[in-house]
Amino acid sequence: MDLSLLKQQSRFEWHIPPFGKMLVPGVIYANEMLIRDMDMKVYEQVTNVATLPGIVRASYAMPDAHWGYGFPIGGVAAFDPDVGGVVSAGGVGFDISCGVRALRTGLTVEELQPVKEQLAEALFHRIPAGVGSTGKVHLDRHEMDAMLAGGARWAVGKGFGLHEDLEFIEERGCMGGAKPECVSDYAKKRQQDEMGTLGSGNHYLEVQQVVQVFDREVASIFGFREGDLVVSIHCGSRGLGHQIGTEFLKRMAISAAGYHIDLPDRELACAPINSEVGQEYLGAMRAAVNCALANRQIVTHLVRQAFADLLPQATLSLLYDVSHNTCKVEEHVIDGTPVRLFVHRKGATRAFGPGHPDVPPSLQAVGQPVLIGGTMGTASYVLVGTKESMSLAFGSACHGAGRSMSRHQATRQWHGREVVRELAARGILIRSPSFRGVAEEAPGAYKDVSEVVDAADRAKLARKVARLEPLICVKG
Repeated sequence: MDLSLLKQQSRFEWHIPPFGKMLVPGVIYANEMLIRDMDMKVYEQVTNVATLPGIVRASYAMPDAHWGYGFPIGGVAAFDPDVGGVVSAGGVGFDISCGVRALRTGLTVEELQPVKEQLAEALFHRIPAGVGSTGKVHLDRHEMDAMLAGGARWAVGKGFGLHEDLEFIEERGCMGGAKPECVSDYAKKRQQDEMGTLGSGNHYLEVQQVVQVFDREVASIFGFREGDLVVSIHCGSRGLGHQIGTEFLKRMAISAAGYHIDLPDRELACAPINSEVGQEYLGAMRAAVNCALANRQIVTHLVRQAFADLLPQATLSLLYDVSHNTCKVEEHVIDGTPVRLFVHRKGATRAFGPGHPDVPPSLQAVGQPVLIGGTMGTASYVLVGTKESMSLAFGSACHGAGRSMSRHQATRQWHGREVVRELAARGILIRSPSFRGVAEEAPGAYKDVSEVVDAADRAKLARKVARLEPLICVKG
């Protein structure tokens, strides 16, 4: 990115002053190296988002920002419905509520070693992964609608997991306002056999070790320490979410002119929040959020079964579950006044600080866990939300490393078998149905996650708590 186009506010905050049709400035949180490595498309997309009706305060980009569909991945923007604010399917993305949940195991690395290979095989065979993967849960029309309305609560009610899990999931496991009737029959058909599956792309299931703790007080409250094993699950709403995104992007693009919305990019297709299209999209999107929450809950149940067979002493309690691609109604203070806003986070994580009422009571003293996924051969991080973040970017932080090259470029540079062998030599066991998928997700295809996390920490979007490294990875 051309630094001459930006105004540097601090070492980790860069502004794009409004020009042309921009209604608010653009704000990018990153260090200079990350900024220089960002494609100019990120600059264009941040400025384009700043032109959308009803946008509040700024168009934001997180340290892992890279080119996306309409909004940059790593983009955050909030809209006020009382001044013609819009909801954008491109501002949520296709993988609605893609997210990460982390489970404490109560185990140490030493306890894993005797059964490490067996556990890798057990997890790979229990949790379907890859393009078009299907599971053993089949939903008829009635159960599909119940799942879309109930989310993880529905899953727990069906015996997938524990009631206490719900306390540590955003929205307490179920997003209100879901409208299964706004989800097309085709979207539902795509999902009827995909519950309890990882899917493909950057989705994964990892057994990780805590290798470094930065904040021992917070880590103690989160319930882990160095040497502990953690399980991370990264997946979303599968085919249903993708279909909803596809259908509503088309509807919004067609209807934009009728709402007198001048789109700088067709991929920014949106509709007024209070319009018929806007309300139907929100109902369908919330149903997809519930689908993702239910999916991760079922996967959690399958993980617990695999551990019970080989490591029956494991506890596998839920630390937290966060979503990345959402639009949520939240109250934020604007010019000293609480305002109800529709906050879009695309490839960004909610990062609420201490005392926020949406943080579970047992964690309110320190804030919300922020789970940052790495890649197969690199670290993941646990952070915690800060009070400062609420005024910086609507309580948001980065969500991962962010791609540095396309999947096509990655497959030209790496071969899946070689990546698997190299990681095995480092003690990281990879299990995947596709060597091509492994090549696409090679660690070198991503930015340095530690640089991204350090930038988020230094910008006060979230504070580092612990670094985790993979031991087993089931990759879609």
